Amino acid sequence: MIRISTIFIAICMVLVAASLGLVLYSVAGISGTESAIVALTALTFLILYNAVSMRLRDRSDVGGQIADLSRGTADLARQVAEFGRRLAAMEGRVASSNSANSDRVQSVVGEINELGGLVRQLAATVSTHEDLLAGSAPASAPAPAAVARTEPEAPVDLIAPFEERPTTPPPLSAPPPRPTPPVVQAQTANAVPAVNGRNQTQILATLRNAIDENRIDIFLQPMVTLPQRKVRFYEAVTRVRDERDQLIAAEEFISIAEASGLIGRIDNMVLLRCVQVLRRLMVRNKDVGVFCNVAASTLGNSTTFAQCLDFLEANRALAPSLVLEFKQSTFRALGPAETENLAALAQRGFRFSIDHVTDLRIEPRELADRGVRFIKVPASLLLDPKQASASDIHPSDLSDLLGRFGIDLIAERIEGERAVVDLLDYDVRFGQGFLFAPPRPLRPEGASATGGASPNQAQDIQGSNGSGTSSPSAATSAGTPAAPSQRVTGNAALARRI
Repeated sequence: MIRISTIFIAICMVLVAASLGLVLYSVAGISGTESAIVALTALTFLILYNAVSMRLRDRSDVGGQIADLSRGTADLARQVAEFGRRLAAMEGRVASSNSANSDRVQSVVGEINELGGLVRQLAATVSTHEDLLAGSAPASAPAPAAVARTEPEAPVDLIAPFEERPTTPPPLSAPPPRPTPPVVQAQTANAVPAVNGRNQTQILATLRNAIDENRIDIFLQPMVTLPQRKVRFYEAVTRVRDERDQLIAAEEFISIAEASGLIGRIDNMVLLRCVQVLRRLMVRNKDVGVFCNVAASTLGNSTTFAQCLDFLEANRALAPSLVLEFKQSTFRALGPAETENLAALAQRGFRFSIDHVTDLRIEPRELADRGVRFIKVPASLLLDPKQASASDIHPSDLSDLLGRFGIDLIAERIEGERAVVDLLDYDVRFGQGFLFAPPRPLRPEGASATGGASPNQAQDIQGSNGSGTSSPSAATSAGTPAAPSQRVTGNAALARRI
């Protein structure tokens, strides 16, 4: 379609040529024919001039368009190159991710095959053990060594740690009268919580002998959810046995052990036992956890802490389930070295708990930044009306305040049903105390079982701790090696659970 400007220019050129011919005809006296020829000639020149000017203008416009097109093509080429580079980087990442996933799958397949071999060995061991039990059934009385190995296994129920517990603890009445061997009488004496009438020198000597002869026992006390009362965690409580198999409570020997520098060796042994018990528990359920107490002097001693850190680094996979517990006074008196060591544990994924709380002046933000995820407060302290005026927050709001920073409140030392009802009004999620279950002992040599690890792995763990865990007295009992028999008993129990 012809543009309006072109039509206007054509009309103007015709008018100019006609005007020129008319002027020549009327003014110059030229004839009409000559005036028409002159007018046509002028119109032709005007048409040629317009055509040439338009052609030149079109050429300049085409050149600009070509330049613009070249610039757009160059930009498009750069963008295509950039997209190609990004696509190549994404393909590389996908390839590396696929390679890593395949490596992980191969490692998992290898571990599953290894576990299958261990289960087959376990089944063969169980069969042999049952054959031995069937062959020794007609015996008149069990041997003292066998009693020592099997009798203490019952107190701690590691088979179903997440089943519901009764609302009240089972009665601690004595079993029906039956003939009791001397070893069993010595075992029942272990129920005594402490040994009285000892001075510090005697306790120190007993403590040294107990460490050298591996008479450091672990008692487990469950922590339950409220109000369901399902076992969620266990706290490892340390006890020391003397030469007469009588127990010394931690309150009696901790201060002496810290003053004499023995607490580091005790903490190393307790950490080893806790890791082994945790492995046994996690065979049944991966959500179970164990609280392990660590002394302040261990955290501040560079040599002892280095040994503990090496051992915990080797068991870093258990960090989400192993909770290290410290006193409130320890956290309030942290020095530069203790703070650095605590940060090293937090960097490796280990979580912390605070117990022995004496007041509710708590800074949850500071504790959460240091890796604290649990705070254990005595039920009597939470329910004390005086704490509402002595602390910055009412005890009923403490659980919500701690929950905002990812810290769970545990009410400990619960001994009555009335306290449970009152604590539910305070939104307390976890409870611990004799109302649910008292601390129960493990087998005397039960912690020597690695809970699914091979014997070589157990030796590696013991070597990293720096102290052995097998009792010399148990190895020479009744003239037979007791450790293999005891390991068979633990494997048989594990097989029955599976």
